[in-house]
Amino acid sequence: MYLYLPVALTSINVLVPVGLGLAVGLLSGLFGVGGGFLMTPLLIMFGIPSTVAAATDSNQIVAASTSGTYAHWKVGNVDFKMGLYLLAGGFVGGLLGVQGIKVLKAMGNADFVIKMTYVLMLGIVGTYMFIESVSSMRKNKTQEVKEERQSAAGRFLSSLPMQTHFEKSGVTHSALIPIIFGGFVGVLAAVMGVGGGFLMVPVMVYILRMPMHVVVGTSLFQILFNCIEVTFLQATTNHSVDFILAVLLLLGSTVGAQVGAVFGRKLKGEQLKVILAVIVLAVTVKIIFELTLPPALLLGQSGGH
Repeated sequence: MYLYLPVALTSINVLVPVGLGLAVGLLSGLFGVGGGFLMTPLLIMFGIPSTVAAATDSNQIVAASTSGTYAHWKVGNVDFKMGLYLLAGGFVGGLLGVQGIKVLKAMGNADFVIKMTYVLMLGIVGTYMFIESVSSMRKNKTQEVKEERQSAAGRFLSSLPMQTHFEKSGVTHSALIPIIFGGFVGVLAAVMGVGGGFLMVPVMVYILRMPMHVVVGTSLFQILFNCIEVTFLQATTNHSVDFILAVLLLLGSTVGAQVGAVFGRKLKGEQLKVILAVIVLAVTVKIIFELTLPPALLLGQSGGH
């Protein structure tokens, strides 16, 4: 059965967005990511305009992260104190990101800039996570060198002001760290149409040294409120949220997030990191192909009209 999407100005088979929502919701529950880095390119592949895909994706991330946050909260995997500091920076970053979108649109090459940002961010994060996770699983001889580097980074972090203890995560850090990173993720949420979990998860694991299962629940918590803000701003400022498409995505993602949270508890932390790294790198390669192979697409992006 096909439905007409009034904002996207196209028709789509109902099973397509429901299935995409289910798959992305599963990722959300497993890894603590909003899934926007995967959903937005997939929607574009099915004929949804990029601006509508990004804005509507932020809307469906709200439901997926709500469902996932609730599932992880029930088993005690959400550090609300850390989440609030992340949100403090995220709300400011979201406002700045919306202004950034206006500037990109005025330049006439917003799509190209956004996709290049995807390539850089996903490529760097995915490569780092994959190397670190594989090395940790092998427990090779470089462990002592890594510990020395970690201790040097730890000394720097402990020297920062506003040191705060986070009981649920069992770590002590300067409150400035989650605020700064939260602000950066807020910018990405607005500009790229993502929840920012693909960046926040590595930050909480490798920099803040939080346990992986607490990372997943806390990441979903901050993604939830970041995307609520971004969805509201996108709907009121750019009028690019297609609510019919969003409802179809929500039907699948809500169920998928619950299933993902259950399976996530059965996998080891290092296994989750490796799987997420592989998915991130796969999406990066796909976007690179889109930017380099079809010349017509590049010409269309650079024109902006």
